[in-house]
Amino acid sequence: MKHRTLGRTGIEVSPYCLGTMMFGAMGNPDHDNSIRIIHRALDAGINFVDTADVYSAGESEVIVGKALKGRRDDVVLASKVHYPMGDDPNHRGNSRRWIMTAVENSLRRLQTDHLDLYQIHRPDPAVDVEETLSALSDLVRSGKVRAIGASTFPASQIVEAQWVAERRGLERFRTEQPPYSIVNRSIEREVLPVCQRYGMGTLVWSPLGQGLLTGRYRKGQQTDTHRSGGMPQHFTDQRKLDVVEQLIPLAEKAGLPMTHLAMAFAIAHPGVTSAIIGPRTMQQLDDLLVGADVTLDDEILDRIDEIAPPGTDAGPNDVSYTPPAISHVNLRRRPVAERSAV
Repeated sequence: MKHRTLGRTGIEVSPYCLGTMMFGAMGNPDHDNSIRIIHRALDAGINFVDTADVYSAGESEVIVGKALKGRRDDVVLASKVHYPMGDDPNHRGNSRRWIMTAVENSLRRLQTDHLDLYQIHRPDPAVDVEETLSALSDLVRSGKVRAIGASTFPASQIVEAQWVAERRGLERFRTEQPPYSIVNRSIEREVLPVCQRYGMGTLVWSPLGQGLLTGRYRKGQQTDTHRSGGMPQHFTDQRKLDVVEQLIPLAEKAGLPMTHLAMAFAIAHPGVTSAIIGPRTMQQLDDLLVGADVTLDDEILDRIDEIAPPGTDAGPNDVSYTPPAISHVNLRRRPVAERSAV
């Protein structure tokens, strides 16, 4: 498998990154089977593995740690912090207090003394970004972390973090991990250009549209799968299903399975370093590996642009982070006494 440089870190990674969210109680609870899937991916040339503390409450990290015994030095290992890891209100978020504790917990579960990439899983409006970057900088200086990154940050907050790092002499985010697929292209407007401007690598998640681009979900058909049970609204969105119905004949004409079309699209963008695959079974992994050599020509990419215009999302259910300015009603409405013009 080819390699691409992860931003300006000098770290070489495969265009496919193995995501491990589906290993553990959230997906595949069989540790031995999950480990075999990880080994199969590594043997196929994937050298980039992404996990997070929140995946199955740490179980995913435990599985990855077992799988990498004896192979750790050959893998670029990434994990994330932010989401709650229990009921304690301080066992979550982007504070120094939690980051310093969470990284030790991740290192223990992963059975390693360092992470190649440590990412902030989501923004935290309650924490100054300087506080977060300061803690992450100390982890880099201590050798416990090689590079730091963000995940699903709006472009404005990516820029703010870069400026704060420069002004304060702190480590800066070297990567961003946003959602990206044929049905979810909004990051093409600002996030990807900003990442390119600052020399950041990107590892995009859900290139298969959370399963929608496998071709298993069609208009007027009821599909009962592991994913559809947890997100029924995602798989019944008629606007996205309309896109899928137009993509299927395009893929058939090109002689490609939908999964191969979707993956090849994701890694064709010059701002994308790697696309995260998240197999739950060996069959799913093998299908994706078979399509690793697929190249989409301009004619196919032009047709995809007609079906799903650049910079747009096909439906509203793919929003992965909603800023307080949108989610908090008091930030969207003046007090009643101040709403009139007179």
